[in-house]
Amino acid sequence: MSDIWTEKYRPKNFEDIKGQDDIVRKVKAFVEQQAMPHLLFTGPAGVGKTSLSLVIARKLFGDNWRENFLELNASDDRGIDVVRNTVKDFARTRAIGNVPFKIIYLDECDALTREAQQALRRTMENYVQTCRFILSANYASKILDPIQSRCAVFKFKPLAKEHVLLLINKVAEQEKLLIDDNAKEALIFVSEGDCRRVENILQSCAAVADTITEETVYSMASSARPQEVRELLQLALTGDFIKSRNKLTDIMHKFGLSGLDIIKGVQKEIWNLDLDGRTAASLVDTCGEIEFRMVEGSDEFIQLEALLARISVAKK
Repeated sequence: MSDIWTEKYRPKNFEDIKGQDDIVRKVKAFVEQQAMPHLLFTGPAGVGKTSLSLVIARKLFGDNWRENFLELNASDDRGIDVVRNTVKDFARTRAIGNVPFKIIYLDECDALTREAQQALRRTMENYVQTCRFILSANYASKILDPIQSRCAVFKFKPLAKEHVLLLINKVAEQEKLLIDDNAKEALIFVSEGDCRRVENILQSCAAVADTITEETVYSMASSARPQEVRELLQLALTGDFIKSRNKLTDIMHKFGLSGLDIIKGVQKEIWNLDLDGRTAASLVDTCGEIEFRMVEGSDEFIQLEALLARISVAKK
């Protein structure tokens, strides 16, 4: 079994990229015409941004794709010197082969400093004859408007349930894993459309168990089962604060969850409770407030107790 599943199951062709059909169709047309603008891929992690960039390079350059493709992770090299030196040195030379340009792929470019982005803007202008840029970002709002205006912007979406299920079945077949239906539903739930997360959880599960069950998935994902979180909230809604607090302690210790993990689970399950819309909306607002306090450094358990206290009086 492969140690690096992400690379093993990375798509090699346009047809292998699932859930982004409209984007793939447009990008494929650019490649076929060998006339590609600068591209900006935005969207959540694990939905195919890097995979599509690598497929573009392979289809454009063939066997010479490594010589004509420079991949940089901007979260590691995020200063202006990277743009002035590494990027410029690569961009100013011509491509090997028949394609008239090279490709520079900047992953997580929303981590670039503002000064580096300003330098990148000029580089994109000056070397447009010999180089094309593919920028990847989780948050488009962190990319300067002048850079966005120079790119064709494609917004990726989280993978739908059926596409995640296709990946799970493919991995299970090739790695000869036994995964029951409840475990597959759990994988879909905890991945939230992130196929990289699916692969990592599956690899972890396969290392500790021959048969992958729902319990194994939630344990490896460090995520509480929705049923447990729902039970916690129902105890709080009955007004039994002590029992709900004890249940909270059990869940945190059993799954090794942080306060932020609990808040995310609670926020999802609030809408499954027997509450009117106004009360549910008020509790979601409270979740936001509690999360902000945690991020600012407040004690997690005290804040979660405060959340349970608010839920306990919600019915009243």
